[in-house]
Amino acid sequence: MIRWLKRVFPWLGNVFEAVYTVVHGLWITLRTWFKTYRPERKTFTEHFEYPELPVPVSARYRGFHRFDLTTCISCDLCAKACPVDCIYIGKERVEGSKGFKITGYAIDYSKCMFCALCVEPCPVDSIFMGATHDLSCFSRDGCIVDFARLPLDVAWGRSTLNPTAVAQAKVITEPVHGGPNS
Repeated sequence: MIRWLKRVFPWLGNVFEAVYTVVHGLWITLRTWFKTYRPERKTFTEHFEYPELPVPVSARYRGFHRFDLTTCISCDLCAKACPVDCIYIGKERVEGSKGFKITGYAIDYSKCMFCALCVEPCPVDSIFMGATHDLSCFSRDGCIVDFARLPLDVAWGRSTLNPTAVAQAKVITEPVHGGPNS
């Protein structure tokens, strides 16, 4: 029938063929859905209770960074190892000592590609990849996280990074802790 239509009315044959292929594709999708449909299966939010309970992640998951401000010696090795230059370290020399005082340790997550290359060169293991997978916010300035201005439990790596702590850190002007040499 399609050959006859294409021979007599070429445009009508093309329309018929297009409609036939779309209906055939939809039938395959519907047939597969009926084969795999299970009414006892829950939705994602029912299964994981997402905002209240975190989604389980694998042990090697590279989420948002955890940073221990008290052990950082401001050596800049993590910033030098970062291939996209998303780590910004502010430091001042401590008078009467060999070390530095941290004035800012910021990571721009709009640039970060979560490669974990900043974790390996750290000599004191003050930065490591966490298991947090969600740091949603309503503006782009929430993508820049200054770990030196976060609340102490988050800045010391004892608590997970969350959008509320990042928003509170934007109003703090001074670092909450200067690091090990202050």
